[in-house]
Amino acid sequence: MRLARVITVALALVAVAILVTAVDAQQCPKGKLRFYTSWPMQGAMLPEGTGMKNGVDLAVSEAGGLVAGYCIEVVNLDDASPQTGKWDGAVEAENANKAVGDPLAIVYIGTYNSGAAKVSIPITNRAHMAQVTPANTYPGLTKKRGAAPGEPEIYRPGGFVNYFRPVPADDIQGAVGAKWAKRLGAKKVYVLNDQELYGKGIADVFEATAKKIGLPIVANEGIDWKQPDQKPVLTKVRASGADLVYLGGVIETGAQVIIRQMKEVGLMAPRTRFMGPDGLLEEELLKGATCDAALGTEMRVTFAGLPFEKMRGVGAKTYETYKAKFNKEPTSYALYAAEGTRVIIDAIRRAAPALERAKDVTEKREAVRKAIASTKNFEGINGKWSFDENGDVDYDTMSGFKVAKADGPIGCKFQFETILE
Repeated sequence: MRLARVITVALALVAVAILVTAVDAQQCPKGKLRFYTSWPMQGAMLPEGTGMKNGVDLAVSEAGGLVAGYCIEVVNLDDASPQTGKWDGAVEAENANKAVGDPLAIVYIGTYNSGAAKVSIPITNRAHMAQVTPANTYPGLTKKRGAAPGEPEIYRPGGFVNYFRPVPADDIQGAVGAKWAKRLGAKKVYVLNDQELYGKGIADVFEATAKKIGLPIVANEGIDWKQPDQKPVLTKVRASGADLVYLGGVIETGAQVIIRQMKEVGLMAPRTRFMGPDGLLEEELLKGATCDAALGTEMRVTFAGLPFEKMRGVGAKTYETYKAKFNKEPTSYALYAAEGTRVIIDAIRRAAPALERAKDVTEKREAVRKAIASTKNFEGINGKWSFDENGDVDYDTMSGFKVAKADGPIGCKFQFETILE
């Protein structure tokens, strides 16, 4: 039944694309360009996936769907497996190959999961297609610090940078998380990780920084997040005397179970608190973890960038525009999806002469890639920034959130607590 529904939706999307092409044929003086997006659009990730999709749509609609004489079409792909509801490497590879095989495709917006980016970046790189992520933060995708052997060069078979992220990486976030934990009074930390690229990566950075600043680490243990019972590892945590659990992971990989079962085994504040990275900053997590457990652990979460209510200028305007357009609060990375899409649109405008001279799709993609790479002093949601030689932003603003009681059906929410350095 689910497969039939997926096929039906896919056919509907194709029909819409054909309809748009027919209607806009006379309104696109220089033709069409397509933006492909790829991230999970089902399961626990559906709210965030929808938020990022909305962010892309917001930026394209601001431009009136027309950039430098080209009509912009957005093709949204889901990189989650229908069987698991979670991102899948084979699906992500299929999405990336679909994008690079489309002669109208100019850029690939994605992914959400850093592990998925590891799959798609080499594919888009070989095609000279720029890839812009709203959410990936694993350091090794772009830089040596915090990377595995061979990274990031293994993602650049063409020998050039084609992957860009308008959000700071985990080598910054994991470090400020450890410093915040010490500032909050942690004396002994038990680090858990989901053994995925993002989760283990940020857990390793947290551990390394903690050791440098004199914060004892009991262990950095990988969990089998597919198991519904995490009490055996939490019993070890309790026996260790750790007063903080740090989990490197995302909402899809067992965080809800860990937090909920911490309460069940008696790991509550002030005895033991909980902290995690931005992959947990989702309202959906609080639904599954329960507010009693999240509040009981005095849960804290780090986030790359400013909270919406602290944004000024472009950020504040984007926040209000999003709420007005979609009649809801943006998800954690919705505004970064808008930011990345605005960067692409700005690059297409600057690359317009080169696009006109281009003899084929590869030259068009290369023109846009180079323009994105040269982005400097961009007026973004967190202020003015530039891309460095690795495709990373040159700002490192971080925020800390805590779980607090709130009105509404969930009963709690993530509330901004402090700017982190």
